[in-house]
Amino acid sequence: MMSKISAGLERAFAARGFAEPSVEDLRDAAGVSLRTLYKYAPSRADMVLAALENRHQRYLSHVFDGLPDDAEEATDTILARVGIWMATETSHGCLFHAAVAADPGSDPLHRLLERHKAEVATKASAATGLAAAETDLLVIIEGLTQAWPLHGDAAIDAAQRLGRALRVSLA
Repeated sequence: MMSKISAGLERAFAARGFAEPSVEDLRDAAGVSLRTLYKYAPSRADMVLAALENRHQRYLSHVFDGLPDDAEEATDTILARVGIWMATETSHGCLFHAAVAADPGSDPLHRLLERHKAEVATKASAATGLAAAETDLLVIIEGLTQAWPLHGDAAIDAAQRLGRALRVSLA
């Protein structure tokens, strides 16, 4: 039940932001009664966290599952998948950053943002064989996320060039 609720909440917040959807809108997006929604997510803050946890798992799966074994090909694939995510899931930037911007005093949101970005960096460095370059890879991925709304596929191409240049610089 919680996965259904979380998925619905994620869709609602991704489409309408964190301030606009009413509780009734969130209930409808989750496809449950108000009582059930509050049973699983007793506050709006809990609803946001549930939505972002769902988003976190979906993003990691989308970007990192079934990558090629070749490290250079894996780098290009990761960055292409980030671009696909931007095109299909959110063209407005990172939902985690948007959540923190909407509630900057929330420690749980800050911790979730930090965990999400750390896991992305760790998985990227492991998949690409660039163990010493977690921060570098995260900067490339974050740059792609921010540049994609303005530059689309050109941002993917640029990120892939940067990924290849990073590999050469560390060789």
